[in-house]
Amino acid sequence: MPVYRLTSEVAFPPPEEATESGLLAVGGDLSPERLLLAYGLGIFPWYDEPPILWFSPDPRMALEPSGLHVPRRLERTLRQHGFETSLDRSFPEVIRACAATPRKGQKGTWIHSDMISAYEELHRLGFAHSCEAWWEGELVGGIYGVSLGSAFFGESMFHHRTDASKVALVALVRTLAGWGFTLFDCQMHTEHLSGFGASEWPRARFQNALADALQAPTRRGPW
Repeated sequence: MPVYRLTSEVAFPPPEEATESGLLAVGGDLSPERLLLAYGLGIFPWYDEPPILWFSPDPRMALEPSGLHVPRRLERTLRQHGFETSLDRSFPEVIRACAATPRKGQKGTWIHSDMISAYEELHRLGFAHSCEAWWEGELVGGIYGVSLGSAFFGESMFHHRTDASKVALVALVRTLAGWGFTLFDCQMHTEHLSGFGASEWPRARFQNALADALQAPTRRGPW
């Protein structure tokens, strides 16, 4: 499969033309218009230095919010009420903490200054959101992503206290389920996410679920 080079036109090739690794296209920009088009097509940016790389992996790690599984030990932690959670209280702090958190097997971060600026703009426009976990008034964990229709596209998580990112994830997914969201995109497979009920979906299943989710109105922020 060829890898497409994007031009100034805000457009993408069909996701099914991605390579085996999921890479679909290079170039373009991180404008809100292009990012929102990408997510609506099941495409996301992921790169550590220019040019921008756009991916649409097959299979796709995804979760139906109503099917969230919470491990028993974590459920006990949640019942102890030590953590507090919030939505959109500290989006800039969450995305910067995600950028600064070391990742196993990675030398650096793909959440660089251009990405931070782009997603902060999406947050300002009401499309990007965060869920925070607090301990004694201190931000200790969180997750952020993009919302379109009844779909949420998870981007990254961080924790500075054991279970903090998991608490934020559970709080977010339970809230989304209560609002009638039907799709939580996890992008790439991890054992961590599979423990919460996420699984690898063939592209056709993911794209169909995304098309259905986009029929719902977008719940634009602040949340």
